Amino acid sequence: MARDLVLAFETSCDETSVAVIENGNRILSNIVATQIKSHQRFGGVVPEVASRHHIEQITGCIGDALREADVSYDELTSVAVTYGPGLVGALLIGVTAAKAVAWAHNLPLVPVNHLAGHIYAARLVEPIEFPAMALVVSGGHTELVYMPEENQFQIIGETRDDAAGEAYDKIGRVLGINYPAGKPVDELAHKGQDTFHFPRAMDADDNFDFSFSGLKSAFINTVHHADQINEKLSREDLAASFQQAVVDVLADKTNRALKEFPVKQLILAGGVAANQGLRERLTKEVAAFADTKLELVPLSLCGDNAAMIGAAGEMLYRHGVRGDATLNADPGLEFDWLADEAK
Repeated sequence: MARDLVLAFETSCDETSVAVIENGNRILSNIVATQIKSHQRFGGVVPEVASRHHIEQITGCIGDALREADVSYDELTSVAVTYGPGLVGALLIGVTAAKAVAWAHNLPLVPVNHLAGHIYAARLVEPIEFPAMALVVSGGHTELVYMPEENQFQIIGETRDDAAGEAYDKIGRVLGINYPAGKPVDELAHKGQDTFHFPRAMDADDNFDFSFSGLKSAFINTVHHADQINEKLSREDLAASFQQAVVDVLADKTNRALKEFPVKQLILAGGVAANQGLRERLTKEVAAFADTKLELVPLSLCGDNAAMIGAAGEMLYRHGVRGDATLNADPGLEFDWLADEAK
């Protein structure tokens, strides 16, 4: 069997990553240069700083990825790159580097939606069975995506304000936790109890959309009020109460979506997919659906990485998706919404 080798680029936010993927499901290399320490002092990602780091790191990452995979440019089949959504300056670095490699070595260029990459990270563990559904939860996105067939992505619900990961980072600052706050808040939550009963916005609404802005505000107001009256609150209980509210809404909406859209597989993907509380809850929820298998993306692939872009890129390459020299960054890129008549 001939090897299909994809050189993949991911620079949508604050991780510079280049990978080589074989046949869409085997990682030969996955180089990730993180910028977390550079952004921690600011409490979040600074776009200009992220772009500069990508410029500094991208060439070295390409070399490291090819060396680790023991692959030459002549052996590559295609070049895949995230072109959106994300920070426009950061995206441009990856897109420009990928176009340069593709042009210099006469290779097909495959543009990849960053969220398709998160979903297809599951393919690096097990084949995706269709119809499938994905709950994509990250710092910038929270959405339910229905996939009736390969290369078909249809949004059935998304956040109307803050993404779940964004809310974690914002309440983390109030708790005195450095960016990124997701993992430390999760760890605190497992030591506390849901004693504050924060609101579960839109949980009872007849749709699959999410909202976490009100939850974030309720959390911040509770802490600020306690500070004003010199009341000491349990950080563990605050974290547990916040996380329980997030997990309840995500799980309830997903449960209802699975009832309306029977699928063979539910994929939990994105940075917040590493959250143990969410993984535990969805494992219990999906157990009630005998014909649906839960695929938890491995912790090592939940964050932004080029391996997931390579997995999606190989699939898109087979479907004839191509980019050319005019390919540009699309920071607002999103999947199509499921048409009402298609339900």
